[in-house]
Amino acid sequence: MIVERLVVGMLQTNCYIVGDPETRQAAIIDPGGDADRILARVQTLKLEPVAVLLTHGHFDHVLDAWTIKERTGSRVFLNRKDEPLLTDSKLGLGTLFGSLIRTPKGEVDHFLEEGDRITFGSIVLEVLETPGHTPGHVSFLAADANIVFVGDTLFAGSIGRTDFPGGSYPQLIRSVEEKIFPLPGQTLVCPGHGPETTVEQERRTNPFFR
Repeated sequence: MIVERLVVGMLQTNCYIVGDPETRQAAIIDPGGDADRILARVQTLKLEPVAVLLTHGHFDHVLDAWTIKERTGSRVFLNRKDEPLLTDSKLGLGTLFGSLIRTPKGEVDHFLEEGDRITFGSIVLEVLETPGHTPGHVSFLAADANIVFVGDTLFAGSIGRTDFPGGSYPQLIRSVEEKIFPLPGQTLVCPGHGPETTVEQERRTNPFFR
């Protein structure tokens, strides 16, 4: 499996390109800016994007999702509970950081739910609902590769903020304990910001769970 991380946008968001080396089909996770650079890298890798997967609706994770959709024909995936964040700049944090998100109604092609399986080429990503940072936050698990893309639910040595509109600290803690920590310890955790870590590392050392 091809996995590339690009740090994009004004808040240094981790955008992941996930591709199947055989069919060259790919998904782009959380394109929060710098669409030209993302698509240039996709072209260099000779990949064909078929899906834009959004862990949640904050502007720094969705900003260039529809630009990529328009240029590649990809479908956009999001949990329905986070749809209001796309059009309400307060909920989506656009006003907080001086950037407004305006996405036409109906632009989300598929609303994600727990247990959904997104397939492109031979790659299967399972949807885990991991609310807390936002009401509709999800993570994407590539079980065969022992990789989980967790957005802003869990970071190396920390957790996502829960003081934004719709956030819930107890809910986020449950999401990590019930959905992420039961995964094999060697599972690579790919967060929405900052360096990668592993499930075992966070179980042992993350101060929010000790």
